[in-house]
Amino acid sequence: MSGRLSGKRAIVTGAAQGIGRASVERFVAEGAQVVALDIDAAGLSALQARTGCETRTVDLRDEQAIAAFASHAGDVDVLFLCAGYVATGTILDCEERDWSMSFDINVTAMYRMIRALLPRMIGQGGGSIITMSSVAGSVRGVPGRFAYAATKAAVVGLTKAIAADFATQGIRCNAICPGSVATPSLEDRMHATGAYEATRAAYTARQPMGRFGTAAEIAELAVYLASDAAAFTTGQCHVIDGGWSN
Repeated sequence: MSGRLSGKRAIVTGAAQGIGRASVERFVAEGAQVVALDIDAAGLSALQARTGCETRTVDLRDEQAIAAFASHAGDVDVLFLCAGYVATGTILDCEERDWSMSFDINVTAMYRMIRALLPRMIGQGGGSIITMSSVAGSVRGVPGRFAYAATKAAVVGLTKAIAADFATQGIRCNAICPGSVATPSLEDRMHATGAYEATRAAYTARQPMGRFGTAAEIAELAVYLASDAAAFTTGQCHVIDGGWSN
């Protein structure tokens, strides 16, 4: 299959739903050979049936599981680290377990995945690493997202450091910073408030375009960053939020 990612082998985490799932679908459509990772085995099975991608059930909080996967990962041209966890509330609501889980999933898992697979990418002559950050964090403050914002700001620093350290070895590293995107995760969080319709209306009202982004729109940006069209792009935070952060 020809396409913008023809001949490339991509690994996508958080692939069973939302932006990760949409990105796997687009990567496959653009000709990539994709390995989809998630803890949700049923979601991966459905994705495999739909796209024909390879799947691996991996708990990204398990250091040994990541190491085991990396040891048999094969070639890696694109690494899209899309898995994430959204803790809600202010610092006064944030228990130690919320803080730890946020950093374990949103930051430490990225560190482990990149550290495990980067030598292989360098040995191949380079590749594209795409991290999932957010407008919540280093781009703007968002009420009720304390731990989440802290992790997403950390992802920006991680991204820029990797880009600076490995640019001469053919490695590009860029962050995607979405605003509010219509995903199962967002739906779950809006329902959890107990006032779904009011919450949805409030979230929509803060968007200058009057709507949420779609997972497919974020996936298109991921395809660009994974492709050779973005060969001169590294160390950047690509905001895609419908103008919310203007």
